[in-house]
Amino acid sequence: MAEAVYTQIADDLRAQIAGGALRPGDDVPTEAELAERWRTSRGPIRNALAALRGEGLIETSRGRPARVVARKANQAVDVSVPFTRWARGLGVTPGAQTQELSLRRAGAKAEMLGVSPEDTIVSVVRLRSLDGRPTMLERLCYTEEVGRRLFAVDLDAVSITEYLSSVGHPIVGLQHEIDAVAADEQDAALLRVSQGTPILRLSRTSRDADGRIFEASEDRYLSEVVRFTVSASGISTDGHFMRAVGG
Repeated sequence: MAEAVYTQIADDLRAQIAGGALRPGDDVPTEAELAERWRTSRGPIRNALAALRGEGLIETSRGRPARVVARKANQAVDVSVPFTRWARGLGVTPGAQTQELSLRRAGAKAEMLGVSPEDTIVSVVRLRSLDGRPTMLERLCYTEEVGRRLFAVDLDAVSITEYLSSVGHPIVGLQHEIDAVAADEQDAALLRVSQGTPILRLSRTSRDADGRIFEASEDRYLSEVVRFTVSASGISTDGHFMRAVGG
């Protein structure tokens, strides 16, 4: 009987989440409230909450009620898909708020772009969102020839990757690196998290048809919103390594 009650409770809460009665950020009713509502002990309640936690629908922490969390959006990193196109493919509305568009000396970015530290580059910082929710902070650097193109458009209204491709600067080759970093002051303010919060960093260098790097970027994603995925073509003979498709 206890198992049937736990399943009913989990199904009811799952339906409330799917229907929007319980939205991301909302507290789930407490164990005591659920026990009273379902006229049962706390055992089935805890089993139901554990099931929803395992599905990634809620999160629990000591001393506070369980909370509904947003489903994570998968971001494939073995291919290059512009944020705008990726978001629309998920069925959500992409957003952009440009924080900086400037000309500056390359300095520490020189090596990444293959230019001299004294050369001029174009720097862009944009906050990206999914359905209005802050999701990723872009820090982009371009060689001057390519980056100057960006002063001619509204960066809040276009996909930079798609725009540059349309004016003769498509990405022909690229390299991705993934790691986790602590949110700095700018990350924290724009992504609305505490400074020091772990966030996912996707670093990218993009090359043109001649193999020259024209873009170096750092995309900093909220780990509670986005999950990186990689497709693989197989397992090596020793059974330990997988090779990314197209890698």
